[in-house]
Amino acid sequence: MDFNLTQEQTQFAEAVRRWVEKDYNFEQRKHIIESAAGVSDAAWAALAELGATALPIPEDQGGFNGTAIDMQIVMQELGRGIVIEPYFATILGAEFLKLAGKQEALLEQVASGELKLASALGEKQSRHDLFDIATTASANADGYILNGTKTVVLHGAQANSLIVSARSSGSQRDLQGISLFVVDTSTPGITRKDYRTIDGFRAADIHFNQVQVSNAALLGDAGNGWNILDAASDYGITLLCSEAIGIMEAVIAATLEYLKTRQQFGVPIGKFQVLQHRMAEMFMEMEQARSMATLAAVKVSSDNIEERRRTVSAAKARVGQAARYIGQQAVQLHGGMGVTNELPAAHMFKRLTMIELSLGDTDHHLARFIAQPGFKQAA
Repeated sequence: MDFNLTQEQTQFAEAVRRWVEKDYNFEQRKHIIESAAGVSDAAWAALAELGATALPIPEDQGGFNGTAIDMQIVMQELGRGIVIEPYFATILGAEFLKLAGKQEALLEQVASGELKLASALGEKQSRHDLFDIATTASANADGYILNGTKTVVLHGAQANSLIVSARSSGSQRDLQGISLFVVDTSTPGITRKDYRTIDGFRAADIHFNQVQVSNAALLGDAGNGWNILDAASDYGITLLCSEAIGIMEAVIAATLEYLKTRQQFGVPIGKFQVLQHRMAEMFMEMEQARSMATLAAVKVSSDNIEERRRTVSAAKARVGQAARYIGQQAVQLHGGMGVTNELPAAHMFKRLTMIELSLGDTDHHLARFIAQPGFKQAA
């Protein structure tokens, strides 16, 4: 398989990088974080103008029908700039709409940048098990009534619509009985508590109190939402892995520059062989993680569900291990300055930490990898 980028992919990556460097540099990012909104309407409009919001959307809905490999390129560039806009949340939500089908109007709005989405999946008791759902969906004559609370919904307060997982039948941890809904955030009964996470992003706890939605809000078939939920979350994991690679590239570059300029005993500390060895190890960790992230982007659309799960979990685990090692080493090599908000390296380490925890941490995905039939057969 040829892993060289096409001319179009290279040009798209360069366009996103130029925008980040010019209009989303470190100082501008800090101003956005400290603003009341926590995100930038101007930045979102720029992403839409660049075509980033349309990239994964089917052509019939005004998009470019981009693959996970195409998305990998964009996420790496956004990761390099530690962009805090609700792009990942919206693209993950769009994947739910694509997998469910019959959501052409909403996908058109995503492509144009009119619609921001968020995925309300996690609950306080569920940890990384997205099938552990206490939120209920009770059928009535007008559709369904939603009750429950979703926690740490990334950009949940900035979204116009939410993808919500709820239990329409069965026990709390059953795979069957899960239903998915797309819900307008202006619907009566929805309460959102917005807050900033440690990496500068925004998240929200969202409470649903007797929220009435129509049958049209149902994504796919009632009670059979697990396969869509599982596939969409795997897609989201590949996006996070790609973002992490971009951040690793940036933090390694920043650390190398620091080693070239910080002097000790009259010479740059980068002259010391032990630090050169550590930088080499950081680079090797990143390249191994990059290989696994690329493999996940290739396999995430596989018809072989077990292969998809196995590959995506292997990638998330490997990227998580590399992210932790590279982030910790970068902070140590920067010395005390490495943990201050004045340096980009500290912000990059925080974002890498949050990525490692999102949609299943390293331990969770190692366990998921081991549980797949392919692993047992190989053993």
